[in-house]
Order: sequence, then C-alpha cells, then structure tokens
Amino acid sequence: MADARVEADGSLTLLPRPRVLAVLDEFRDVRKGVISNPGPGAGAAERAFSALQEAFPGRFTDNALVHWGSKDNREIFDEAVAATAGEDSPPSAADDCVFVGEDPQERAFAREAGLRTAVHPVFTRAAVENRPVFRARIELSDGQELTALETVANRTEVVPLHVTSARLVPAMASTIGATALEQAGFTVDLRGPVEEAETPLVHDDRFLAPAPAHRATTTGPGTPFTS
Repeated sequence: MADARVEADGSLTLLPRPRVLAVLDEFRDVRKGVISNPGPGAGAAERAFSALQEAFPGRFTDNALVHWGSKDNREIFDEAVAATAGEDSPPSAADDCVFVGEDPQERAFAREAGLRTAVHPVFTRAAVENRPVFRARIELSDGQELTALETVANRTEVVPLHVTSARLVPAMASTIGATALEQAGFTVDLRGPVEEAETPLVHDDRFLAPAPAHRATTTGPGTPFTS
C-alpha cells in the first residue's frame, strides 16, 4: 500500500504507492481497515497509525478496523472480521471481506479465515466479484512502445511485474485487463492463477525502472482491510 521511511527524528512517513489512492477512492463508500505489523518497540503502533492518517487522510476513519500485529496465522484475520460488528448489527461474513496483500502466506492465512484475497489493490474489484487474476506475458510488436503499454495498463486490471525487454513484459492481469490490452493491439498470454504462486511476486509500480519487492495488504466488499 505504501513505502515506509523512518525520519531522522524517529517518526515514520508512509509514501502511497501508485494507483493505491485511486483504488481507495473507488471504494469510498465501503468500510476499510488496516491489518499491519508495525514492528517491535514501544510506540511502534502509534507511529504507524499517525503515519497512516497523514498519508491517507480521510481514507481509514474507522478505528475499530485498524489492527496491528503479526500476520503469521489466521488469528488477526478472525479478529478483523469480528471487529466489523456494529452496535446493533452482527459482524460481516468473512466472505464479505477482501484482504489485499502481496505475501502468499499472508493471503493463505486470510483465506483460511474465510476472507477473499487480492494480490494488489488494483485487483480489489476482481476479488469482490470473485474473478481470478492470472500471471501473464505481454508481447509488444514492432512499433509498439512501452509507454503505450503503461498507459493502457494504468487504466485497467493489469500490473506489470517488471520489464524483461522492450518486447516482453511479465505481468498480472484479470481477463478484463487482458481484453483491454488485446483491444489496444498487444498480445497477451494468460498463464496460471496468481494464487498458485508460491513466492511473492515482485512488481514495479514505476513500470519502466527496476524496483525492490513491495508489500501491501487490504480487505472487503463489505469491509476492506490493508497492511
């Protein structure tokens, strides 16, 4: 969801990753929460919460849906679902919640708790609608430019992983995203579902420059959660 930076005074700054704010705003009328491990040490959760509010003003306003802790088992996901209960209403069904996170083990624990999952915020709508996301190979023909591919990818359900060459780009895409690419003249070969990947998928949100592995996380049609 964001890159973290520790400032000289010890405070934390979160820098929203590309397209994340747009996805959050697309779901402005849906309850959204955060599931994140703020790290060890006294005050870590407080610093993370302050940075969250600074980086995403008005996006995470329900404190009951903000959960700090380890995601190495299903417990925190069960707690997150239970916290969706209101004063006069029961908690949301786990299947009404979507957890967005790149780590395959964390997604596995979320699914064990009954949540739907998405590997990237761009695919939140696909998870809400129970549509799969696939590993894909995008091929550019002579005359097609990476900048043109970037333009198309940025407005549909496609996340390039990295640029292998000027003619081949591995990516993640839904069938909606693949169709948009093909209509724009690109060749798309869909492979297996992303959820079958055993290792985290490294992607480059800046598209044309190499980037390190990133971490993210969010949940639900009725309630999203993010880390």
